Amino acid sequence: MNPTHKLHELGQSLWLDNITRDILDDGTLRRYIDEYSVTGLTSNPSIFDKAIREGHAYDESIGKHRTAGLQGEDLFFRLAIEDLTRAADLFRPVYEATKGVDGWVSLELSPLLSADTAGSTASAAHLHQLAKRPNLYIKIPGTPEGVGAIEQSIYAGVPINVTLLFSREQYLASAEAYLRGVERRIAEGKDPKVSSVASVFVSRWDVAVNDKVPAALRNRLGIAIAGRIYKAYRELLASPRWQKLAAAGAWPQRLLWGSTGTKDKSAPDTMYIDALAAPDTVNTMPDATLRAFADHGHVTQPLPIDGGDAEKVLAQFAAAGVDIASLAERLQKEGADAFVKSWGSLLECLKANRESAQAPRRA
Repeated sequence: MNPTHKLHELGQSLWLDNITRDILDDGTLRRYIDEYSVTGLTSNPSIFDKAIREGHAYDESIGKHRTAGLQGEDLFFRLAIEDLTRAADLFRPVYEATKGVDGWVSLELSPLLSADTAGSTASAAHLHQLAKRPNLYIKIPGTPEGVGAIEQSIYAGVPINVTLLFSREQYLASAEAYLRGVERRIAEGKDPKVSSVASVFVSRWDVAVNDKVPAALRNRLGIAIAGRIYKAYRELLASPRWQKLAAAGAWPQRLLWGSTGTKDKSAPDTMYIDALAAPDTVNTMPDATLRAFADHGHVTQPLPIDGGDAEKVLAQFAAAGVDIASLAERLQKEGADAFVKSWGSLLECLKANRESAQAPRRA
């Protein structure tokens, strides 16, 4: 049994943090499902920007939709939904076999809506309806401005992947929004089964501090933060408030580990996967990390439900001068800004593709 199968047996879902038309067309995604127990995937504008910019797999669709009058954001979402509905159909057997627990794909809202609660809520509902797939999440950032859109979308019955979470406090705010949305549905006699995941970004913590802390603390902050959040997650699932909702038929908002590719080339390439094995969670990873883990990853003891030595390690970082709270806010803001930059790059790529296609050919 290879390590990916062992993680699956442990109760953790392995998702791919990638989507391109090429991996759909050449059977790579199908192979990941069959050989590595991959049961879902995540996407973001940067992934699509790279795929469209570096290849020709999208040229025909871009030309067709451009002729039909689509451009800018509308063109992008049509391309993304084409890919994601194909992927959702590949994962549909898993979705059905797990009764909706697994088998999901994710589509990100325009980051330009990040401060617009009403606009985010409306766009989430529109995109989910446009895709016509029950196993498609809409990604909304767990920023202070995004929390309202998360609650409203869950209340409206739209499955949500909460993204850009870095700290326990940010996670709990998004979980609170999810709970409120479900509670409102129950109060009105609506079906409480609305799926959600809360995506915690791990490796960016270490990128931010590795050159500022003693060597003994390198590459330990992200895992310690994850341990602290996992403890909060387990405490929430054991709380009377959640137990009441579960008894009414609600689904738990699962914790998802994101940004789990190792950025430090001197560190093990499966470091975050090895350390964050935990039941009832998801780990989404890039292709290279998935293949590396399947080849030489290690599944030993699951992450302790009390967070293990997380607080002890975090105290060491505090002693080294790392302000966890302010760094969490900075990382979330930087992540949101990076999404906006990627979005602009993506739209520029689509515009350049259009202008290139319209340019007259030289004799």
